[in-house]
Amino acid sequence: MKNNKIRMVLALLAACPLLLAACQSSGNDSASDAQDSSAGKGQVYIFNYGDYIDPDVLKQFEEETGIEVVYDTYDTNEEMYPIIESGSVRYDVVCPSDYMVERMIQNELLEEIDYDKVPNAEYISDTCREFADSFDPGNRYSIPYNWGTVGILYNSRMLPEGTITGWKDLWKGEYSDEIMMQDSLRDIYMVALKILGYSANTESESEIAEATQLLIEQKPLVYKYATDAIRDFMINESAMLGVIYSGEVLYCQEENEDLQYVVPEEGTNVWFDNWVIPKNCRNKENAEAFIDFMCRPEIGLKTFEYLHYSTPNDGTLAMMSEADKADPSVNPDKKILERCEVYHDLGDDVNRMYNRYWKAFKSE
Repeated sequence: MKNNKIRMVLALLAACPLLLAACQSSGNDSASDAQDSSAGKGQVYIFNYGDYIDPDVLKQFEEETGIEVVYDTYDTNEEMYPIIESGSVRYDVVCPSDYMVERMIQNELLEEIDYDKVPNAEYISDTCREFADSFDPGNRYSIPYNWGTVGILYNSRMLPEGTITGWKDLWKGEYSDEIMMQDSLRDIYMVALKILGYSANTESESEIAEATQLLIEQKPLVYKYATDAIRDFMINESAMLGVIYSGEVLYCQEENEDLQYVVPEEGTNVWFDNWVIPKNCRNKENAEAFIDFMCRPEIGLKTFEYLHYSTPNDGTLAMMSEADKADPSVNPDKKILERCEVYHDLGDDVNRMYNRYWKAFKSE
């Protein structure tokens, strides 16, 4: 995910158990071997993004339930997926993003959640359930953990409030050499497609070609294409505007009080990270106990205070300060959310087409 540099280092350190578990040499025990010898003894095996949960929350879960947490991490959905697909290491709870949940459902890798065992799921907001229904029809296999938007971070001292309202502002000549864009295929194409009035999940080659041309036209105005570095450039005032994930905003504002966030009026991507249970899990009841624990409003508040991502939990939202509730990076306006979309798994053929146009854009 999108955390600060210290958290990135911690994530890499936390990933070491996974790397060791992946080793299949005859001289070492694998994680799956360890699970074979300990299954059914009160463990829950969790596979999550690096530094994506408050360690105190894990301790509290262990203390309250007596269930031992065995915790491994990954950096991306694409790193996680083949491990779950192969079944080489068995996990009870995993935290994939929306489009990857869709792919895992299609490939029959997930267990249905028994909601009788997860009563705290009642706190998940109707808005989040509706979005989740687009990648998990009926919310049968997943429960949202965190969510957010992609929007524009801008310096309000340089650009007064109300100046930046939508993606179209990133094409204005007066901001030449002051614009930061995501160096990410789906995110950058989403921006251009939304300006053109198309779906961020379009499979139309003509629409993708039109979006590519629009991005090429913007190129002379862009200071830099980046990902996590956008946060640092904006904090240090090396640029006026940057496309950023909402979960980065509160951290940026702590470092520079002049930074403000807007969800573009044309709509944007709304993303979800979700708890799921792999079909080959060892401890389904323990997995559901963990997910139920994470759905408790007070645990949701601890999660928010640790990560600063939007909460899907209505009970947690009620506990938050009025300032946080009014922050568009935390609680986006529902009218704007009506124009937002979740990314879907487009399939190999469409992905290849996007990649072909992405390379053409890059080469210009």
